[in-house]
Amino acid sequence: MQISDFDRFAFVVGAPRCGTTTIARLLESHPQLSFSQVKEPHFFAQHDLRGRSDEEVKAFVEREYLDRFFDPSSRARIGAEGSVSYLYVPEQLEPVIKLWPDSRFIIAVRDPLSMLPSLHGRLFYLGDETIRSFPEAWAAIPDRAAGRRIPRSCVDPRFLRYDEGGRLGTYVERMFAAVGRERCLVVVFDDLVSDSAAQSRRIIEFLGLDPIELVPLRAERPTRIVRYPWLQRLLKRPPMRLRTYLAGHHYRRRLVKDADDSSDAVEKVMSIRKKLLRWNRVEGKHPPVPLAVQQDIRDRLRGEIDHLGELIDRDLSHWLTPKP
Repeated sequence: MQISDFDRFAFVVGAPRCGTTTIARLLESHPQLSFSQVKEPHFFAQHDLRGRSDEEVKAFVEREYLDRFFDPSSRARIGAEGSVSYLYVPEQLEPVIKLWPDSRFIIAVRDPLSMLPSLHGRLFYLGDETIRSFPEAWAAIPDRAAGRRIPRSCVDPRFLRYDEGGRLGTYVERMFAAVGRERCLVVVFDDLVSDSAAQSRRIIEFLGLDPIELVPLRAERPTRIVRYPWLQRLLKRPPMRLRTYLAGHHYRRRLVKDADDSSDAVEKVMSIRKKLLRWNRVEGKHPPVPLAVQQDIRDRLRGEIDHLGELIDRDLSHWLTPKP
């Protein structure tokens, strides 16, 4: 595929566990958009293309991004994807603005007191996190910041820095500076929950898309509990030598350009893998976060939330209120 195959892009850039998958599902349903075949390619977070020549960037993006993650048969003129890592490396989106100047960026935000434990639960489910308890994972931040206690199965150790994940004011401001405030739409998770239809219309209007018949949005990717974490890591984040056989399709597509699922052997292994993953999931909820940990999060991130409120002209003073 070529850069000229798309007039512009729509990016759902994060933050994680703030309704980004729900927003992505909305965009996937719109006929004017060609959504990436992997919801989160993380391409521009993994590849810092700044400083390369325009010709080199163009060739690399066409070969490793467009050809790899987008359907060449689609006739849609607007591309879309949902890599939540982009919020935390906004400066690396500079090549996007050069390639597609009319691109738009959707930023979702949420109260860190609910966002961060939810992020921890998701990372544990995926096998990126090995500390089962969120309070223990929060206490491990200094070690993680020093490069210690990073699981070998973790795809991107930056997500284990829960304190960084909650610095929404800092990273939203950096995103505004990197791509332009006029190109950004901030969606507050509270609004997405209370009136999803209104937020859907707001997103579609912001992206300059034709109105469509809206289906009720529902929560995606709920936090799940697993019986055996080691089995989950083996199936979700297998060792390098086993990725060809055990990794899921989307994960392999992110790592290998021509992941082949067509052989009978691969299909059989994938069928067994899905059954094991379903069996390993159990009903349940994560325990509530201790009040002392909630207060620590509040104390560390209060300035961030005040700053975010100023940036989006929104009173967020009810956020970071510890819940007994």
